[in-house]
Amino acid sequence: MKHPAHRQTIELEDARVLSHQACDGDQYVLRLQAPGCAARALPGQFVHLSCDPQLAMRRPLSIMRADAAAGWVELLYKALGHGTRLLARRQPGESLSLLGPIGKPFEPDPEHPRTLLLGGGVGMPPMIFLAESLRRNQDFQPLVLLGSEVPFPFARQPSRILLEGMPAGVIASMPLLEDWGIASRLSSLQGYPGCYDGYITDLARHWLDGLDSAARRQVGLYACGPHPMLRAVAQLGADYGLPCQVSLEEYMACAVGGCAGCVVQVTGERGPSMKRVCVDGPVFDAYSVFSPGS
Repeated sequence: MKHPAHRQTIELEDARVLSHQACDGDQYVLRLQAPGCAARALPGQFVHLSCDPQLAMRRPLSIMRADAAAGWVELLYKALGHGTRLLARRQPGESLSLLGPIGKPFEPDPEHPRTLLLGGGVGMPPMIFLAESLRRNQDFQPLVLLGSEVPFPFARQPSRILLEGMPAGVIASMPLLEDWGIASRLSSLQGYPGCYDGYITDLARHWLDGLDSAARRQVGLYACGPHPMLRAVAQLGADYGLPCQVSLEEYMACAVGGCAGCVVQVTGERGPSMKRVCVDGPVFDAYSVFSPGS
């Protein structure tokens, strides 16, 4: 399931706000009419969005869903700083300047059809987008594990999908994924009913330990979230000998490779080098960024 070269044309659009839903924990789901971006968007890519006409700096936001036929993209974000708090005021009918889609997407591998998707906090959107993409391909069997230490931006729902290897009582799921027929489970340290009481990587270990060796060899890991979580995911993948792709979250100014303000050190066949998260990523091989055991 290889995608074409990701350094494609980036659309600059006046994106009209179609809906803007406020969720618990100062989180928002923003749907924008942006047909150029929607037609090209792939899981793992992001947009660089103007939050307010009076604010020069854009903000990078991961794409959670895209509908090429209807011409919209959907974003999930948390209002933390000045820019996203201004963005939270935008109303349906207003327009925002949008650059996208940007970056290297995930590349699911048919040799590892059991896809284990881990999303933490505002790292959930790329996992939802990837899950929606995978459901259209019968060769893949996605399982989505989502973790949050603030209220989830959706109503938790007891899963109707049986899933072996889960601890007793871990039944909370994301309704949208349930509607798609995709298995999901939730984790948190906040004691939310039906959620796993612990880290998302520990929940993943429970599931992996429940597989036989042949099934485990079919697993591919995909993740997005804060750096400590991604480091733990890389260690998880290394412990079980699994391929692993991660989407990095970094502050960035231009988002098109010009300012080099979002560089990270990546280790390749020729040794370490500096790569720009915006255009060389945001998706990287986990082991090129994180050294398991370090």
